[in-house]
Amino acid sequence: MFSTLLIANRGEIACRVAATARKLGIRTVAVYSDADAQAKHVAACDMAIHIGGSEPRDSYLRAEAILQAAKDTGAQAIHPGYGFLSENEAFAQAAEKAGIAFVGPPASAIAAMGSKSAAKSLMEKAGVPLVPGYHGDNQDPQFLKSQADRIGYPVLIKASAGGGGKGMRVVESSDAFIEALASCQREAKSSFGDDRVLIERYLQKPRHIEIQVFADQHGHCVYLFERDCSVQRRHQKVIEEAPAPGMTPERRKAMGEAAVAAAQAVGYVGAGTVEFIAEPDGRFYFMEMNTRLQVEHPVTEMITGLDLVEWQLRVAAGEPLPLRQEDLRIAGHAIEVRLYAENPDTGFLPSIGTLSYLEFPPHTAFANDAVRVDGGVRMGDAITPFYDPMVAKLIVHGADRDQARRLMLQALAETRVVGVQTNVAFLGRLMRDAAFAAADLDTGLIERRRATLLPPPAEIGGDVLALACAAVLAGLGLPASRATAVAANAAPADPWLANDGWRLGNSTYMLPIEWLIDAAPRRIPLVRHGTDWQIDCGAGLQDYAWQTQAAASASGLAVRVTLAGRELCGTVVTQGEHVHVFMDGNTYVLERHDAMAHAGDDEQGHAGGLAAPMPGKIVAISVKAGDAVKKGQALLVMEAMKMEHTIAAPADGTVREIYYAVGDQVTEGAELAAIDAAEK
Repeated sequence: MFSTLLIANRGEIACRVAATARKLGIRTVAVYSDADAQAKHVAACDMAIHIGGSEPRDSYLRAEAILQAAKDTGAQAIHPGYGFLSENEAFAQAAEKAGIAFVGPPASAIAAMGSKSAAKSLMEKAGVPLVPGYHGDNQDPQFLKSQADRIGYPVLIKASAGGGGKGMRVVESSDAFIEALASCQREAKSSFGDDRVLIERYLQKPRHIEIQVFADQHGHCVYLFERDCSVQRRHQKVIEEAPAPGMTPERRKAMGEAAVAAAQAVGYVGAGTVEFIAEPDGRFYFMEMNTRLQVEHPVTEMITGLDLVEWQLRVAAGEPLPLRQEDLRIAGHAIEVRLYAENPDTGFLPSIGTLSYLEFPPHTAFANDAVRVDGGVRMGDAITPFYDPMVAKLIVHGADRDQARRLMLQALAETRVVGVQTNVAFLGRLMRDAAFAAADLDTGLIERRRATLLPPPAEIGGDVLALACAAVLAGLGLPASRATAVAANAAPADPWLANDGWRLGNSTYMLPIEWLIDAAPRRIPLVRHGTDWQIDCGAGLQDYAWQTQAAASASGLAVRVTLAGRELCGTVVTQGEHVHVFMDGNTYVLERHDAMAHAGDDEQGHAGGLAAPMPGKIVAISVKAGDAVKKGQALLVMEAMKMEHTIAAPADGTVREIYYAVGDQVTEGAELAAIDAAEK
């Protein structure tokens, strides 16, 4: 076994590899960029080496800097994680040439499967069924368009060297093909350094099922069953589960053996995933092979009880596979969700900011409990525009699928994030969705169920206001009753010193709390009669009492309210004038309204411009000053977190000015262009 391991990655996978290596007594070395100097994975390792700037191309994609770090620290092996250089043939070759073990397949296997087009040709020769499409070398746009026309629409354009949904577009008609192709090629070039694409028929209601394979250096190869990754948005996985619902033993065996044959055909070593797309009638087609560990590997660990990272390290050290195919078993059901810093209500745009509050459910780090959290950030860390916006993965394990689903709902309800927008509530709606609960799965589920999964924002009701007001009262030091105040203040002799809202003659005391709800002020009256309180949250004055205590993370309050005899519970986090209420798996953000404090604010807004929805880089501009534009017409394209976002005209008009050029970096909220509205 190795004595020192360099982890050529960041985030949750780097933390996970470090934890497994520690369990095996292996010293670990982290690499980090300017943006990651204080990152969690740096603290998780025994040593850390700076390798460059914040942009991936200046750090995590610098193979020479990572190899030099390995040499300087005496590392015997490099674990590439996933993403970045994990499937880079040249990097694997360079490590081998330097005498450093690459914890992954040989460079020849990466080369064989690294190009989706080449891999499909290889599988075609091996007799593995393929989706109808074009996987050749001719990349002329008009030729590719003719191939798409021949295949028939809708078609799917995919980056040949891609993964993770990047460089991928569904095209519904011939006249939309060229523009979608250009966008795919730009995104592919930015993410993978290769703008080649392939084209496939876009299947209707398909399922995405993948097989985990593992091979050693002694000719042994096994499959560790399947994962269903059908629930996706923008072609990126949102929920993964194992085993796949409805999978028969016969089909599992057929897909598993096909995956093993694919791995053996390229002399594979280590962990890999063979991905298939399956139709409702049971037919399945080879899509691609990911020559690395997958983000969703924990669900396989949960149903098998195995540590796949440990298997990776042992295989890379020359040990045989710990188990044979006949020794492997499935126990129970596991579900994983990806907790992203993004806003589902705005097309899942990434959200940038500091994690000022972060709380997860009670969990472990490995597959020996019902709830597991794999995370690469801590409270106080920043989600930056440079890397993928995943905050953490929540994984649960139950006796069956329904129990796992209910456990996930509970875990999501106990997950609280402040500082960025997240998809936590959206994931909860997915878990409750009737189609998901019935395992009616396909890659279009989110779009198909859009009305229920992406409803209008929930109104802030009386229960939420009651919890928020309790946190405000606790912050003011006001107790829920006179008896509580006496105990807290040790019965001070001078009533003027009692911090309990006492009034001369024990008269009625009114304390209004004002909020801004949807930009409109709302006044919540609180009335104290003697030692008791009442509140009016929209249903008239009701009896009201509260209790608070510090939440798991110190800046939050666990609040319990009694409102007209009903018990309400939640967590409340106050950040300046904003109060975040976490209740029943939902997050509500309220703003305290202080008219005096904001009396001098400038109430005049700014109009006529188009603002950047997030920090990013301008990668394409399709109009110039003086051009007439139609509502919905593409004006420019921004790139953020390796994904492209088109900025479109909000109405018919004439472009007055474009404020940036291609290649410029812009901040969130920056005015990008000005359009003069057309006269009506």
